[in-house]
Amino acid sequence: MASATSPTPPWVILGSVPRVLSAAAAAASLPPGPGSADFSLELPPPPRVALLTIPPRIFPSRPTRASYPCVLAADSSAGLLLLHADQGHATGPTVIDKPGHQQFGWLPFVAGYFVLHAATGSALPLPTPELVSYKGDLGLIAYPDGAGYVVAELQPVFGSDKAVLLRFSSQVGEWVSKRVAYPLPARLHNPDGVVSCYGRLWWVDLSWSLVTCDPFADDPVLTRVKLPEGTALKYRVAWGLLEKYRCVGVSAGKLRFVDMYRNSNSNGAAQISVWTLADYPPYSTEWTLDCEATFAEICNDASYKATGLPRKIPVLALIHPTNPDVVYFFQDEHLIGVDVRARKVVGCEVYELVDEPPCEGVSSRFVHAWQLPPSLSLSLCSGSAKETVNVDGICTII
Repeated sequence: MASATSPTPPWVILGSVPRVLSAAAAAASLPPGPGSADFSLELPPPPRVALLTIPPRIFPSRPTRASYPCVLAADSSAGLLLLHADQGHATGPTVIDKPGHQQFGWLPFVAGYFVLHAATGSALPLPTPELVSYKGDLGLIAYPDGAGYVVAELQPVFGSDKAVLLRFSSQVGEWVSKRVAYPLPARLHNPDGVVSCYGRLWWVDLSWSLVTCDPFADDPVLTRVKLPEGTALKYRVAWGLLEKYRCVGVSAGKLRFVDMYRNSNSNGAAQISVWTLADYPPYSTEWTLDCEATFAEICNDASYKATGLPRKIPVLALIHPTNPDVVYFFQDEHLIGVDVRARKVVGCEVYELVDEPPCEGVSSRFVHAWQLPPSLSLSLCSGSAKETVNVDGICTII
């Protein structure tokens, strides 16, 4: 293990789309076999983007717009990543024949899901991936005692007051389905990602509400939490665009909602607002407006002028995982960090996301704020990670 020349950053901006190596490059840097890593990570400090690199044995096809690997969730307590990676073109129908669940259909690709352990470099495939209905409703949460994890998908039945909660526990080793009461029967849920906070999973619909439950409970109960008053949108309004101007994330241990969409002050100036959900136990549904600023105020500050970037509305990226005043945006080819309360730019770098498959436009779904757990830093220092090399401030785990 190479000695580190700079410390591992406490958190990174992780690009959602990994880099896929060629077979020759993988044979050299990520060869298969006992003791070998299944992936590598480059961990530069924010606002630079951290990248995940995987070999063809995890994603065997060439990435295209129709099929490319994607990090769905990043757990901050145990250093885990949930990766969706198709296993090539399907050559026949998808058949599910389980007690109480029979299904037959045609899908273009063979699904694949992996849980990546950053400290060990291992990628563990989840069994029977065909049971997962939609990757956007799949979340990851570690057990509070650190003894494993749960992957869960919420499968609402549109027009019904029932849903299926599909759960995979690393302690059980198989998927278990549970029928639950669904609190939103009148409107189709838009899958805008799943967040882990307060020991619960939160299924996000950026247009109007969140649905949450305790995924460890024997009899989980789904609860709806509306977005802040005045921010709900009509059904299908701005679908496909909201991820550019809204996000839900965790900062300083609390659930936060960042909103730019249709958000203007009395003078009609576009602005950014950061809301916080009161500590969820005992089941609060109230949001508090923490801070807000107009983009004119931000652009007028000397710190923004010093970046040389144009005066235009940026695209939302994420909220800082420990400082809820700081929000990151995509502006042209840059990622900029803005202290919303102070109206100042606190970081600006050219971002380098994976450009294959080509993306028509970046949004908050292309990045994760991943707070690295102490256990990962300890493993790097002790040498239990495969290899760590620091070059130009980038910590690379192999």
